[in-house]
Amino acid sequence: MVEIKKDVIALVDWLSSFGKDPQGGVSRLLYTKEWKEAQEGLKALMEKDGLTTTYDEIGNLFGRLEGSKYKNETIMSGSHVDTVVNGGTLDGQYGIIAALLAVRYLKEQYGQPLRNLEIVSLAEEEGSRFPYTFWGSKNIFGIAKKEDVQAIADFNGVPFEKAMNDAGFGYRDESKPLRDDLKTFVEIHIEQGSVLEKEKKSVGVVHSIVGQRRFTIQLNGEANHAGTTPMHYRKDTVHTLSKIVVMIMERAKQYGDPLVATVGKVEPNPNTVNVVPGHTLFTLDVRHTEKDIIVKFTEEIVAEMKKIAAEMEVEINIDLWMDEDPVPMDKHVVEILEKQCKEHGLNYRLMHSGAGHDSQIFAPHVPTAMLFVPSIKGISHNPKENTSPEDLAEGVRALTNALYELAYKE
Repeated sequence: MVEIKKDVIALVDWLSSFGKDPQGGVSRLLYTKEWKEAQEGLKALMEKDGLTTTYDEIGNLFGRLEGSKYKNETIMSGSHVDTVVNGGTLDGQYGIIAALLAVRYLKEQYGQPLRNLEIVSLAEEEGSRFPYTFWGSKNIFGIAKKEDVQAIADFNGVPFEKAMNDAGFGYRDESKPLRDDLKTFVEIHIEQGSVLEKEKKSVGVVHSIVGQRRFTIQLNGEANHAGTTPMHYRKDTVHTLSKIVVMIMERAKQYGDPLVATVGKVEPNPNTVNVVPGHTLFTLDVRHTEKDIIVKFTEEIVAEMKKIAAEMEVEINIDLWMDEDPVPMDKHVVEILEKQCKEHGLNYRLMHSGAGHDSQIFAPHVPTAMLFVPSIKGISHNPKENTSPEDLAEGVRALTNALYELAYKE
């Protein structure tokens, strides 16, 4: 355990140096100089460990330990190398580091696996530089298309295509067949929540990733003088909003875990002390592991929102702009992860993921599952993001045991 802790901390510190932010944390955005240096550094490290390295056309990096028997079966592990702006030192890159260490330990102890073992450092997941997410994993399965990104640019006006070309990459050759050798994908990630920490568990075995519905809602009433407009004459959109928010939160609590609902953005207009707000925009995010429950809950609250708005004599416009289905992990792979945790005495629990991950892109195409390690205070996407060295090491142990079962056993 001591050696694993030392190794994982050293690699986290090393990889975090690529894009180290003066304000703390890491800023390593897709196709930037820092991103390219990180990928090249990982490539050199993989080669030092005796792995065969390749890039695909768009910049996903792969490091392979060839199998001896089942040469068309690949067990893959890894995560995304990009970060949010001024992000933490674990989100994404811990999954790459853990895979590197797991493959290194397995190679040293057991030699060549029966199936190929492959580490992937995915080009992009976060959508932090360009308004597009999962560019890395979506390209592996031919989901991403040229037309998705040809017209987009970053906040500085740099076109996606130019940034990609300047980094030495291009579009996927759509005439080439997609990979057919991927047998299993296992991603390990920090939880980005506080469940494991609160329950004093070192490892989470993820059985599903939640579905999401996101709404932008506009309330249109009437702006008026705060001093001369009697309360019963007002068409106050903030008052209307308050009734709606209370209704949503109470209904969400009635449904119970794992349903969560969040009103995350509120923009009253005019936003001033002495005017009744005539217009208010707000957002709503709803998540659950079962699609039918998301649909039922959101249909109920949409009906209630309309009812409240009508009672308050306020117009309401509701835009459902994201409708992502929940993604179950592969039952067999989940069973393998859980079996390994039990056999090696790891302190674990089964759980769902409330955040999105590359695994949700892999899962419809390849048997997939995830492992989590705790996040201290649930903090992520922040320089204060942290996990104890002991838990980081336990995660590496869990992944190593799982990859042994998947790649070395008949």
